[in-house]
Amino acid sequence: MQVRDKVCVVTGGGSGIGRALCLRFAAEGARAVVVVDRNAEGAAAVAAEIGSGAVARGVDVGVEGEVTALLTGIENELGPVDVLCNNAGIASGGDPLHTPLDEWERQWQVNLMAHVYAIRAVLPGMLARGEGHIQYTASMAGILTSHGNLPYAVTKHAVVGLAEWMSITYHDKGVRSYLLAPLGVRTPMLGAQADSEWGRSAAGPIAEPEDVAQQVIDAFAEERFLVLTNPVAQDWMAFKTSDLEKWLAGMRKLQARIESAGA
Repeated sequence: MQVRDKVCVVTGGGSGIGRALCLRFAAEGARAVVVVDRNAEGAAAVAAEIGSGAVARGVDVGVEGEVTALLTGIENELGPVDVLCNNAGIASGGDPLHTPLDEWERQWQVNLMAHVYAIRAVLPGMLARGEGHIQYTASMAGILTSHGNLPYAVTKHAVVGLAEWMSITYHDKGVRSYLLAPLGVRTPMLGAQADSEWGRSAAGPIAEPEDVAQQVIDAFAEERFLVLTNPVAQDWMAFKTSDLEKWLAGMRKLQARIESAGA
């Protein structure tokens, strides 16, 4: 799949990986790039950076009505959505004793249900056309785990399960699924943690957003489901699945190192 002449919608497009995807899609010749972000000013800045063919929409993707209205409006205005990148995500909180329940709900809505809301809006048309492309931004936190942020790890695990199910169920009906599971990426979400003990040890090699966008483009061209940002991620996955007890023991040691460093 090539994005040339496609209508591409990117949530969380105002910064980080989302911004890099929007810029890359435009460079690849997309017919339209829809930059979606809760920060409307950030979305507008990215659309202005792209210029012709880009539109910005300020939307809270954790609200079903806003997502439905967004995608219905885009299809009425620009035509069918060919490429949907469910990229928006948030991270905060910690352990089960100190993270408020409303923070659990907030991350559940943005990190998982936003994907579901968007799928419900675009999937019928994709199935009718026999073609569509949906990219899910999860994290290696959703395949391995994340030290220190329980709601993020849990919701990203759910995204992985959703993307796998969609691939199994709809791939042969023409709707392709792509799971982006980055290690650390230099984005506003990671912030100063890129240079912390947690970042150096737990987040893995830190990638640049532009490099991640290229990896997504490569996966589209190959129609390859899993998009990893560093080869070491494949090794870590293999280690976990080959000896879960040993992997857990190693992760406990890493947790102790992070705690002793005060991260």
